[in-house]
Amino acid sequence: MKNLLTFIARLHGIAICFVIMTMANSCANMIPPSGGPKDSLPPRLVIANPKDSATNVKTKNILLTFDEFVSLQNTENIIYAPVPKSLPQVDYKLRNITVRFRDSLEENTTYSIDFGNSIIDVNESNVAKNFRYVFSTGPAIDFNTYEGKVLVAETGKVDSTLIVVLHKNTSDSAIEKLSPRFFTRIDGKGAFKFNNLPAGTFAAYVVNGKSYNKVFDSSSLFAFRDSLVQIGSNSNRIDTFYAFTQSIPTDKKAMDPSSSLPPSLRDDKRLRYIAILDNGMQDLLSDFKMVFNRKVFSLDTGKLRLTDNDDVLQKGYTVTLDSLRKTFTLRYPWKENTTYKLIIQKDAALDSNATSLSKTDTLLLSTRKETEYGSVRFRFLNVDTSQHAVLQLFQNDELVASYPINQNDIQIRRFKPGSYELRILYDENKNGKWDTGSFTPVKKQPEKVFYIPRQLNIRANWDNETTIALQ
Repeated sequence: MKNLLTFIARLHGIAICFVIMTMANSCANMIPPSGGPKDSLPPRLVIANPKDSATNVKTKNILLTFDEFVSLQNTENIIYAPVPKSLPQVDYKLRNITVRFRDSLEENTTYSIDFGNSIIDVNESNVAKNFRYVFSTGPAIDFNTYEGKVLVAETGKVDSTLIVVLHKNTSDSAIEKLSPRFFTRIDGKGAFKFNNLPAGTFAAYVVNGKSYNKVFDSSSLFAFRDSLVQIGSNSNRIDTFYAFTQSIPTDKKAMDPSSSLPPSLRDDKRLRYIAILDNGMQDLLSDFKMVFNRKVFSLDTGKLRLTDNDDVLQKGYTVTLDSLRKTFTLRYPWKENTTYKLIIQKDAALDSNATSLSKTDTLLLSTRKETEYGSVRFRFLNVDTSQHAVLQLFQNDELVASYPINQNDIQIRRFKPGSYELRILYDENKNGKWDTGSFTPVKKQPEKVFYIPRQLNIRANWDNETTIALQ
């Protein structure tokens, strides 16, 4: 009996050990509970004191309480309207944002604070996008608006660093000396909108947003409206401003073309040159150019001969020197897939010391084949051809070709392959190029350029077609 009890006791102990080991093993393999879904909601205003859109407000202190802990970023982008003389003090702590106006509040005035994207939550940095707070010191809130678009006149593109300002003082000198009454930024599409404006007459301008005083600077982009803005006149007109940099007379010298020559050639005391070719070939669409290392004092065109590969003398070409007398240009209607010889006699060119070339040179100019070019047909919709429209083609912001638009269909037989940016210029003075505007001493709007937001891709040996429509 005693042995039986001992055996049962041992079994009981083994069972207890097994249970303990099983529990320990189970605990070692426990899977921790997964976290909840990531917070993607922006902070939400729950209490405002004074409340949003409150009237007859007397306090200069604003308290905004949100549903979660918040922080502020880029507080320099907060827009206060009307523009204060001294920037309000803005602080944040836990769920609260406080704004303390330093200036006395004006009577019967609607104030707005546009935080833009400055308010974020602490945990996930979710943005309370375009958050605005409005109140009035009078019995009513102003609800007038003014909107439009801003484009850079020369390119037709958007510069999002620009701002639109409204001046209550409508004299021209105000934009040069005074801070505006209201201002707003433009978005990535160039659009702007003022909200909660009082009724009245304002002068509207576009200035550089980086300027602290937001005033006219002749060296920065600027735009003006020809007439005053009547706010509250029930007008649904949407204005478009064309920003320009007013031209300033300078004594700036033209760039010396020889600065791009290799140092060994540029510093040589002898008269030397380098031929400018397109990968060793003469482009059918370009003039032939040579750049001299020294200023050419005299050029005797009678000592130049252009022949084909059979030594047949070619006629009808012209030769010019640039204003710095270092770039030689030969213009000629080149034939495709042809080798020309340009024979330059030793004393054809002389520098100021009467130094000539070291010897008579013969340059071989081989032109490209017609199949290396593409043709392109342009169709135009909503282009006012009576406004002297000009099609401009750019590569790397450099104008490479332009064509007057005299009809709604243009065919260009020979075009160099590549990708091009397209713009349409309304050339008011018919000089073939864009002209800037002026604000002082004479007001004149710049010529307008419309940017086509897609690339033109020209393929070699291909009939390319494209339709350009202005909205």
